[in-house]
Formats: sequence, C-alpha cells, structure tokens
Amino acid sequence: RLRLHDGKLIKDRRYHLRTYPNCFVAKELTDWLIDHKEAPDRETGIRLMQKLMDHYIIHHVCDEHSDYKDAKLLYRFRKDDGTFPLSKDVKVFMRGQSLYEKLVSMEESILKVREENSVKYQRTFLGSEMIDWLVQEGEAENRKEAVELGRALLEHGIIQHVSNRHHFFDSDSLYQFWINFRRRRRLTELLNENSSRALSESPDSPFCLRKLNPDPGNTSFLSVQTNKEIKIISAVRRSSITSLAGNSNPYFSTTPMLVFPPVAECNPKSVLKRPVTNEELLSPGAPYIKKTLTIVGDAVGWGFVVRGGRPCHIQAVDPGGPAAAAGMKVCQFVFSVNGMYVLHLDYQTISSLIMTGPRTLVMEVMEAVE
Repeated sequence: RLRLHDGKLIKDRRYHLRTYPNCFVAKELTDWLIDHKEAPDRETGIRLMQKLMDHYIIHHVCDEHSDYKDAKLLYRFRKDDGTFPLSKDVKVFMRGQSLYEKLVSMEESILKVREENSVKYQRTFLGSEMIDWLVQEGEAENRKEAVELGRALLEHGIIQHVSNRHHFFDSDSLYQFWINFRRRRRLTELLNENSSRALSESPDSPFCLRKLNPDPGNTSFLSVQTNKEIKIISAVRRSSITSLAGNSNPYFSTTPMLVFPPVAECNPKSVLKRPVTNEELLSPGAPYIKKTLTIVGDAVGWGFVVRGGRPCHIQAVDPGGPAAAAGMKVCQFVFSVNGMYVLHLDYQTISSLIMTGPRTLVMEVMEAVE
C-alpha cells in the first residue's frame, strides 16, 4: 500500500462526474505487480488481489464487485477510507509490530542474544524485564496490565517462550519474538497459506484416521475409557495421498482429500467430565503434567481425534494407531504442535497445522495427575 502511494498509483480519480479519493485502477495495479516482480503473470496477480479482498484489505470503491477484476475498475485499500476492520487479532498484531520496532530501534534494547541449555536464541528478553520496560515506557499502566499484554502477544504467535514450555509470566523465564517484522515479505507468500477453515466442514476431526483396509468388524475405536457409557465412533479413512497426487512422495505435499464411509457416526458428547480453562491448566501448582509425544504417521494418518477449543482435548484414540503407540490418551489437552503454542486455538486450526505439517508430529499434551 505504501509503495503504491509512493509510486502515485494510489491517487484521487474522477469517474462519471464523481471524485474517488485514494484509489487505484485494477488493470494498472496488475501491471505494477508484474513489473515489480511481485507476481510472475496476470493470473497470479489477480489471485493475489483476490486474497486481499477476501481478507477485507481492499475493496471496490462502490462495493459493486465482490471479486477482483483485471479491468479499468477502481479499488481502494480499506485503511485509506477508514473501513478496515480492526479485529482483536489485527489489533494485537499491530501492537506487537509497534513494540518490536520500538525495541529494535533503541540503543540499549532489552532484545539480546541469550543462551539457555547451551542453545543460543535471537531477539530474547526476560519476562520480568519486558514488564519493567512496558510500564516504564507507558505501554502499560501497571504490571498486571503488562502481563495481560504479554500473554496476548504469546497467544497470537508474536512472542514465545524459547523452549515453548511456559505461558508469559512476570518471571526470569526467557522469551523471544517469534516474528521478525522487518523481514521483507513477498505477496506471493499469501498464496502458500492454507486456510484453517478448509477442514471445518468435516463431520469429524480429520485425524481419526487409521487403517486403509480395516478388518471386518474392527472399523471403529472407542471414544472413552471402557465403561458402560462407551459409544462408538465409526472409523474415518483418508484416501491414499500418492494415488491422488500422482507421485511417490512419502510426505503430504498436497492438501489431502478426506474420504468418509457411507455412515460416519460421531459422538458429539465430550469425554471431559467438566470444562477446563487455560488459566486452570497453567496456574502454579495445578494438578496437570506435561508430556511430549512424537507420533510418526502411517500411510493414512495419526490415529486420534481432537475436539473443542481454548484448550482442545483428545476426544478419541485408535488403540492400534501411531498416537496410541506414542502414549496419547483421551482427555489430554493439546499444549503445542510442532513447537507452536496452541492452547488458544480451536480444533479446526489445529487440524490444519497437523495436516499441513510433516509426517512426524511432535505434540506437547497436558494430562491430569491421577
């Protein structure tokens, strides 16, 4: 947006006796994307701009077109006309960017290279040190407010504990910025993102996955421990990725398609005896222990079902699947997936993280101490 302003592509334009401030011509912008190597061709340029429209970043000046047309039509950035929706996610991201820029531009910044357990980490700070700085700079009125801000930054993936073991606390724990806001990003990165909602319409989480050729009479697994209230979830199979993609890559390089049997019953009742909050899980002295599970998926998946959100929990485990072999149990809470803190996410988002990640899945779970 700023580059387009500098290049005078965004300016006041007159059309049908009316002046539209701060807008650009779609066809001219597509030319600009190709000339500045932001897109290799017009088709990619159109897809990029459509992505921005889908995320409410640009729109047609009269909102008469819901899609981006490579024509002499006028579009505008929503930040230029005050219609950009400042959701909580956007506000936290912008706040994180502002704090990051302020910290890296300081002469004696608290962001330093530090070492923990013989591993060096970039852009790190102590939790208590960050809180001192936030209060001192007027970014927070008191330490409590500073802790809340730090927790929001962590839950939105902007900062993290260096070994991803703790939430944000007023302590000597070591944290780092997870995002380098000064890295030059290319627009084409937008097209490589996988929508976390792509799997949300599945009747079940996409990894109650197991057995390409299940034995007759053994096509289900238990969603709860053995007792008189046992209910059965019909096993869900995913078709062979190699046959769909037409290659022999052992990793899932394309978005897998889900194949469901004619009847896919699911148990809508949670296996949890009562709701559990993130605050309860993370409070000092809470009766929960953290475990790290390394699950190597087979040809059809990992063999478990995740449910809920903020936090998510394990709803079911295939007794003969990779997850069970790694020590996964029902009622465990999902703390992190492949190094990413996920207690604040819903199961559709976690599904996407797992489905688009490597076959070897590293999960941290929290389970109640018996």
